[in-house]
Amino acid sequence: MTDHEVVELLLTLAIPRSDVKERAKALLAHFGNLKGILDAPLKELSTIPGIGSVAPTAFRILREAANLYLQQKAEDEISLASPELLYDFWRSRLGGLKDEVFEVAYLDSGYKLLRDGVERLEEGTVDRANIYPRRMVEAALQRGAAALVLAHNHPNGDEQPSEQDKLTTRALVLAAETIQLKIVDHLIVSTTNVFSFRKAGLI
Repeated sequence: MTDHEVVELLLTLAIPRSDVKERAKALLAHFGNLKGILDAPLKELSTIPGIGSVAPTAFRILREAANLYLQQKAEDEISLASPELLYDFWRSRLGGLKDEVFEVAYLDSGYKLLRDGVERLEEGTVDRANIYPRRMVEAALQRGAAALVLAHNHPNGDEQPSEQDKLTTRALVLAAETIQLKIVDHLIVSTTNVFSFRKAGLI
């Protein structure tokens, strides 16, 4: 199905007994594609003529349901033997966010994702998030994790690591090593790409 067909179908469910073709076109013209619509703030969605208040809420529910599906799928399938699944998982979760956030995946000794094993530790502004090593280590100990994968987004669209990203990663790796906890990767996510510290030889 095309983006327009999907948006039109969703609007039909949210706004029954109404012709929604023009509203679907208006949404796509404003937000670009289905992902743009699902990532858009509720207030901005409501500014589109004829959209009302129910459809934006339905879009938000759909996005959160999709994220939950991807997380549960990741728990069943993701390991370091399939890093591309890990990249897709976090690009979907973080790629469209407007502010920078920092998340951690907790892995078992076989480097498989633990059940409910993804946690958002910090949420910052458009260009920074504060990461505290102690909080990361405490959370890992509470979950009985053997290894971690770190991930954060760059809302500016450039997934390349800054010097601060490199310094922060080294500090977190050192903090984890004090309790024999391994950080196996740190991912930086943009809308379309993912940078892997592990793949780049920086971890």
